[in-house]
Amino acid sequence: MESQLPSKPMPSTSMPSTPGPSKPGALSSFVRFVVCGGGVGLLAGAAVPLLARAMPWALANALITVASTLLCTELHALFTFGTGRRAGLRRHLQSAGSATAAYLVTTAAMLILHAVQPSPSLLREQAVYLTASGLAGIGRFLVLRLFVFADRKKETTAPVQPRAALSTDALNTGPQLTPLVPSVA
Repeated sequence: MESQLPSKPMPSTSMPSTPGPSKPGALSSFVRFVVCGGGVGLLAGAAVPLLARAMPWALANALITVASTLLCTELHALFTFGTGRRAGLRRHLQSAGSATAAYLVTTAAMLILHAVQPSPSLLREQAVYLTASGLAGIGRFLVLRLFVFADRKKETTAPVQPRAALSTDALNTGPQLTPLVPSVA
């Protein structure tokens, strides 16, 4: 004898038809971040003086900085953080914001050094700059990994409704108990 229980619809979980690219782990992403950023930084460092032969140095630096930030953002989207797609305008703007913050950190470090020690040695300047740059780079990596290129999957479950919006039938879906009151008949 089969019992006829009302069937509840099963929640649908949508699975992608094709598996996406595997996301690299934190350490792998960091190594890729250093390789991409460092490689582009070395190319930019060589490109600025070459371009400065044709225009003022500040303009050459600004153009190369913009170009290298755009290139790095694309590399980070596709390679460093493994999103499987190009960066898009929002990510480019966020990445530019984190690059600006890193620039401000290194500039502040150098200004503080020169305020504390008016004529620091070249070795001390390099130590302060590289330390600030390294800390800013770690901060930038964290911002890019946790916010800019973070995986934001859409919810696959139905949204939770407030209790006031539920009907009384929906609230009484638990086991149906019969009262333990003796009948008088």
